[in-house]
Amino acid sequence: MRRTERLFQIIQILRANQSPVTGRSLADELEISLRTLYRDMAELTAQRVPVTGEAGTGYVLDDGYDMPPLMLTADELEAAVLGAAWVASQGDPSLAIAARDLVSKLSDAIPQELRPIVLDAGSRSISTRPKIQEQFDGAALRRAIRERSKLQITYQDQNEGTTNRVIWPLLIAYLNTVRYIVAWCETKQDYRHFRTDRVRKLEVLEGKYPARRAVLIKGWEEVMAKQK
Repeated sequence: MRRTERLFQIIQILRANQSPVTGRSLADELEISLRTLYRDMAELTAQRVPVTGEAGTGYVLDDGYDMPPLMLTADELEAAVLGAAWVASQGDPSLAIAARDLVSKLSDAIPQELRPIVLDAGSRSISTRPKIQEQFDGAALRRAIRERSKLQITYQDQNEGTTNRVIWPLLIAYLNTVRYIVAWCETKQDYRHFRTDRVRKLEVLEGKYPARRAVLIKGWEEVMAKQK
């Protein structure tokens, strides 16, 4: 997660909590060190975001604070609309709905003179590929990724053999006409890729897996780089 995204996420977390949030809780949720969190809080203060905190108590966001208005260039807006159109055509049903809602919210948030770009973007996302058929709730998978939840899946391989796995989902990868769950597999004690259309059953288990997601993703990227 980039720093600007973290700063926004910190504001959202504090906005959602009525009581003070400790630095340790924020660091754990964002999967960063306390030192990084303290630097981020200092940056928010430098940007005049009204965050106050006390040692041993936690951080709070002053009542009435709101984010500055959304300012996008025409090219940035068209990129956002194009990306949302691609997700609407390639994502699972709940993500496709979210993409369409995003375009609607962008239209409401931007200046009047930029709204025609949303309605008539010069770039289009056109796909003739068939929709990927999945037998599980895509929203549950994405939520498990965000919350570092373990998953138990029933998976069918290319030879139609079925296995049960406990995995730590890290991200969803899009490749050509299929989607893959990139995960750490407890059974194989290694990184594995699972085609979403071959997952016959998916169950979210209680509790979080112990490792930091960012560290696992970095390890996966290193493995992929060696295979090139």
